[in-house]
Amino acid sequence: MLLNPRLIIGSLLAIALACHSVSAEGLDFNRDVRPILSDKCYFCHGPDEENNAAGLRLDQAESASEVIQDGYLIERIFAEDADVIMPPPESHLSLTASEKATLKQWVEAGGQYELHWAFSPLPERVEIPRISGSAEDSPIDLFIRRRLSNTGLDFSPPAEPLRWLRRVTFDLTGLPPSVREIDAFEQRLESGRVEKAYEEAVDRLLESPSYGEHMSVAWLDAARYADSYGYQSDKLNTQWPYRDWVIRAFNDNLPYDDFLTWQLAGDLIPNATRDQKLATAFNRIHRLNNEGGAVFEEWRIENVADRVHTFGTAVLGLTMECCRCHDHKYDPISMREYYSLSAFFNSI
Repeated sequence: MLLNPRLIIGSLLAIALACHSVSAEGLDFNRDVRPILSDKCYFCHGPDEENNAAGLRLDQAESASEVIQDGYLIERIFAEDADVIMPPPESHLSLTASEKATLKQWVEAGGQYELHWAFSPLPERVEIPRISGSAEDSPIDLFIRRRLSNTGLDFSPPAEPLRWLRRVTFDLTGLPPSVREIDAFEQRLESGRVEKAYEEAVDRLLESPSYGEHMSVAWLDAARYADSYGYQSDKLNTQWPYRDWVIRAFNDNLPYDDFLTWQLAGDLIPNATRDQKLATAFNRIHRLNNEGGAVFEEWRIENVADRVHTFGTAVLGLTMECCRCHDHKYDPISMREYYSLSAFFNSI
């Protein structure tokens, strides 16, 4: 996968829509069932050992299989006796009629669990929907069209050409189109080469230096980029060469695996180039402390933790702060796993 946002966003959208399309034919565990269990059941029957009741974990298929298969789960949630019903009244939680019906339908269908999409190694390939009268639709449009058809909705009409140009220019560069760019676009349209006008506009924007500058903003935020200490006197901490490298990476369409590898360990690549080494500044844009009473080892460990947390949010899409101190209550991440990961960032 490349850094071209059309490919990244398009792929993610197709995956999400593919997952949602399953529910058009039946329940989807991750979308319809897991949120109910997590919201109403996990506090007493989830991964938190201190609050685990009756040794039952509804977040694990092997633990929940017996109460699902023998109908005990449905019996308890539909019970009217306050001493039997689940969730119990003292929890101040309750299931709506719709939630009860969803759980009943899920159990009757076999009560199958699915791995959360965030922890699936690869998405499953699904067939592109075949919808009549949609020859001009892209594959992504077809997934959207199928989803909309279930709700009685349809696409909005195509945007007027100049409105489209304004939108796409903001999307790809963060800037409005110039008068010269508007004139050139209109001239293409007037010549009758409408499709070519759209293609050339997108190609021009992708080739613009402003493209990389705009696309890099979100990544630099995730990488906690700053040119200052971020603490106490907040002195200047020159990091702009790293910022410029990120911009170049987007403008050069650097493959995504290289984009991550260089930042995490570019200096370990055999015969590493200057850019590969420069990219590893990703690991050192943490707070700095020049306070006279600062304890060196304490701040070194804080910086290690900062790298772990940043790697978690920017690369894994996970928050890692909770499992620094205890096994994570609502994610399958243990404190042992946290410090195993931190070992990678402990010798920088």
